Amino acid sequence: MVAGTNATATFIPAFLASWLQLLAPDECFDEFFVKFNILHVPCLKILISKCLGYAIIVGSFIVKVPQIIKILKAKSGEGISLISVTLELFAISAAWAYGAGHKFPFSAYGEAIFLAIQTGTIAFLVCAFSDQLTKGLAYISAYVGIMGFLLSPAAPMGLLAALQAGNVVTVSVSKLIQASANYKNKSTGQLSVITVYMLLFGSTARIFTSIQETGDTMVVLTYVAAAICNSIVAGQFIYYWNSPKTDSNVSKKIQ
Repeated sequence: MVAGTNATATFIPAFLASWLQLLAPDECFDEFFVKFNILHVPCLKILISKCLGYAIIVGSFIVKVPQIIKILKAKSGEGISLISVTLELFAISAAWAYGAGHKFPFSAYGEAIFLAIQTGTIAFLVCAFSDQLTKGLAYISAYVGIMGFLLSPAAPMGLLAALQAGNVVTVSVSKLIQASANYKNKSTGQLSVITVYMLLFGSTARIFTSIQETGDTMVVLTYVAAAICNSIVAGQFIYYWNSPKTDSNVSKKIQ
């Protein structure tokens, strides 16, 4: 029998029960697999939240890979605003540091780790394909150093809270800068439609999971802002679907 469950026997093998407890912890495991009360509403909310959370984390492994591949194939970051990418990286990293610092469940913020790695890679590629390799290397080095501090015990909780509080503005400005760049170019350039729509789904689902798993108003508002702004960029893919790509010199001006 797995520790923390009801003394009544369950038909679930011990090795499987430990994994199921990631989705239905403690009392909810008992409700579902001991008492067979599968309609227990509070536990159903937890189960749905956990499933969505881990699904988002799994998806985050590849969410920006299509974007990275598109840049590599084109050997260009045309249409991608480096300012927008940097602000997005800031927001992702603040969420990562805040979630880790407050010891939230990994299912509540884990995707931030993988999104940060991929977003940092995109920023580096935008620099590299703009003949600014040194700038790209300095960018990544500075980022690694900053995150090393934010994830360390030396980082003040007040600082992490301030960074998270600023995320609503940061996320909004990041996406609106990219939306503005798309509008000026009359094209979505090298943006990946798969990546944008996966981010829209993830930010929307995170509203529910954040309410369930953190109850943190700042975190919830951040994902509400992200969902709204991601929907704007996603809508531009439909609007500019058949638009020709713009001259690369125009896109470089907005980076």
